[in-house]
Amino acid sequence: MVIIITLIVLEILIILVLKEYFYNSSKPKFYISLLAHSLLSIWLWFVIIVSVFHKGFFDTPCNIWMHLNMAGMFIAVGLPRMLLCLIHYTGKLIRSRKGGYLKGLTRAGLIISAIIISVIALGTFVGKFNIKTEEVTIKIKGLDEELDSLKIVQISDLHLVTFYKHHNRLLSVIDKVNSFNPDLIINTGDFVSYGWREFERNDTILSKARSRYGNFAILGNHDMGTYYPGLSAEERKVIAAKVNELATSSGYNVLNDENVILNIKGSEVALIGVETYGRHPDIVHSDPVIAAEGTDSADLRILLAHDPNQWREDVAGKTDIELTLSGHTHGMQVGIITKRFSWSPSKYFYPEWNGLFSEGDQYLYVNRGLGVMGVPFRIWMPPEITVLTLVAD
Repeated sequence: MVIIITLIVLEILIILVLKEYFYNSSKPKFYISLLAHSLLSIWLWFVIIVSVFHKGFFDTPCNIWMHLNMAGMFIAVGLPRMLLCLIHYTGKLIRSRKGGYLKGLTRAGLIISAIIISVIALGTFVGKFNIKTEEVTIKIKGLDEELDSLKIVQISDLHLVTFYKHHNRLLSVIDKVNSFNPDLIINTGDFVSYGWREFERNDTILSKARSRYGNFAILGNHDMGTYYPGLSAEERKVIAAKVNELATSSGYNVLNDENVILNIKGSEVALIGVETYGRHPDIVHSDPVIAAEGTDSADLRILLAHDPNQWREDVAGKTDIELTLSGHTHGMQVGIITKRFSWSPSKYFYPEWNGLFSEGDQYLYVNRGLGVMGVPFRIWMPPEITVLTLVAD
């Protein structure tokens, strides 16, 4: 209720700001700004009303999509309006004795608001689907000659509602994955954000992915029903089981605290999958040592661990697992990525938040994910398909 009242007050105050700034100097500019304000308001209130009065299962794709839009609109519309009001009425307070307001200060507020709206819009309509391919070569000490140049394509954090009404974009992702002719396809979890209904019929698209030796996946913490509001522990187990079933029908061999040993050109490659539960900072990881039982004789061991923090906690320096693949962080969907520099607020929660890391002869690769969660945009933090080539060191 407080949020609703705040939004209504902002609606009124912004109209007063626009009138004071534009009306006397240029009526056409006032009416244009009022039209833009009204259109944004209509969309904002539409998504709020549809989300609040939704009836039915929470995890239907349309409902989750609306919640994403609502969060995006709060940031893209609510935040700039709050800043503009704060800046404008600060100027009026400063000029309280003389009357009027500080026009330069209000102009700055309008410019800042326009920049925020533009950045969020670009992140939503462009950045969210600006998928980058990261090609990485990893030197594995003592790698069998038969496994030299083994090619793994990793995807992660699909959050399939991202592709709601954009099934063609998901299909293009799968086509891109197939274009690399991978030996293995690895998906490191978070197929959904809340519940299994978000899958819609995307399993038929995902099942088109092809690799020489198979497609393998784990479930992420979102796949466990962690964020579905109001569920009991038993109901969350039902969601996890259903997501597992849909991931399997998508063509994946899902590894639930277990392993599989592949014979690749006469060499044994062990793929080990661990489960991840809970939410930050109370993430719970399964034990990779238990999941890896029976793989000691393998020539190469690869761990699928959704949360990269598990690598430091349970793997690096504690096991002899050569390569761990993770996702989970999304780079918080905000930051900056260049060839020489990368930064995201994610680093303060996940020291290994993006890219390749090593300790001794052990490696971790963290994929930024393909989907969005919480908000519908990515700002300078592009989604990712990773092509990993393993070579002998």
